[in-house]
Amino acid sequence: MDTKELYPGYGEDVRLTRVAPAPRQIVHQELEYFGFIHFTVNTFTGREWGNGEESPSIFNPEKLDAGQWVETAVRGGMTGLILTCKHHDGFCLWPSAYTEHSIKNSPYKGGKGDIVRELSDACREAGLKFGVYLSPWDRNQETYGTGKPYDDYYVNQLTELLTNYGEVFTVWLDGACGEGQNGKKQVYDWERYYEVVRRLQPEANIFGCGPDVRWCGNEAGDTRPSEWSVVAAELADAEKVASESQQEDSEEFRQKKLVSTDMDLGSRAVLKNKKNLIWYPAEVDVSIRPGWFYHEEENDKVRSFENLKEIYLKSVGGNCTLLLNIPPDTDGLIREEDRRSLFMLGDFIRESFGRNLAEEAVLTVKPEKDRDGKDGSVLLKKGEETWFGNPDGLCELEVEFTWAEERCLNYLVVQEAIRFSQRVEQFEVYCLDGQGCWKQIEKGTTVGYKRIVPLHGAPTKGLKLVITDARVAPVLAFTGVY
Repeated sequence: MDTKELYPGYGEDVRLTRVAPAPRQIVHQELEYFGFIHFTVNTFTGREWGNGEESPSIFNPEKLDAGQWVETAVRGGMTGLILTCKHHDGFCLWPSAYTEHSIKNSPYKGGKGDIVRELSDACREAGLKFGVYLSPWDRNQETYGTGKPYDDYYVNQLTELLTNYGEVFTVWLDGACGEGQNGKKQVYDWERYYEVVRRLQPEANIFGCGPDVRWCGNEAGDTRPSEWSVVAAELADAEKVASESQQEDSEEFRQKKLVSTDMDLGSRAVLKNKKNLIWYPAEVDVSIRPGWFYHEEENDKVRSFENLKEIYLKSVGGNCTLLLNIPPDTDGLIREEDRRSLFMLGDFIRESFGRNLAEEAVLTVKPEKDRDGKDGSVLLKKGEETWFGNPDGLCELEVEFTWAEERCLNYLVVQEAIRFSQRVEQFEVYCLDGQGCWKQIEKGTTVGYKRIVPLHGAPTKGLKLVITDARVAPVLAFTGVY
């Protein structure tokens, strides 16, 4: 049979599903939720963007405890931490050999401190991943804006971070720059930066002005209802990413949400005329406070547990990774206000998704066997490298759970086997009502790595997931009911 005859548009769907993640991108997605540590001289000046003229003498967090940061992250449910090793002010949290504007000239530990070392060691001891943020924009470095001399400086510092502190899971390349039209213009050698990362830390993903992980487009925790990881290659253009990043320090930018024109990045209609496609999954970066750095006046403005829960469910549960910022104070500690909200989120994650009621149900899958002859029981095996995939051209799939007694259900979790690309276009969710009839309670579009569907505590003896449309054929990795 001519493959174009399987259904209208099949040939184009085949093209879209040829785009799949690299192994390192799958690993990154599986981490789901990790923390950001914004910490530098700004913590002591009260600024969000330093000017590069701050004296290292002001930096002295006398009670700093990287173990407390890590303990906070673990109890909060995080899988890793990313440190602002150098923010826009150029001050380095490690004793870089290439600048005097660093921790080595601060009072902290008599100039012998190295916070990158302290945190990377603490993460490793606790089993957390460690990542680095190294701001391309540098307001202190005199070579900034001169082209290759600054690129050499940046690469030297990047090399220090990627060779002296063990395994790094992500390198965060921020596109922010507030120089303005008449300021210094540095044409970054992005490809050179990428080569250094690939050579020194081949398993690390490059975020933002990089090819591996995409900025979600806002800092307010806003998400798209349909998040596609298969998008046009032009979205990874580093200069384009930088131009759309923050150009001035403003709370308005930090609170700005997505607009309608940003919503659809990967539908069939949008990608139809895009020749070059890539796998470029989204990351939601948001701070637990209004600012990215600690400010005493924001102690009563910490995000509530309810707000963090909503962000978690819509980001991790909406085919994104979540990067939540938890800034230490001037003592070098994460405040109790922040920890309380974070611990409640961690407890919620553990308690809500610890017991899979699907394992206690009678499972019925249609079709009964997948294209390789496997039955639906593979959908209950979380974390195992297995999947249930329909034959090509069969775009509908039903997964039904029934129990002898009523269960109060809060969430349905669905995951695609993204090694085979992202395929699900539309799905519906039904529950059995008191008369034994199936009643639709939810519907949605994309699934991707993970979709968390709220079920609102509905008491029922049955739940059914119906995938009504997919590209080529759905390939699911996991279904869970909680």
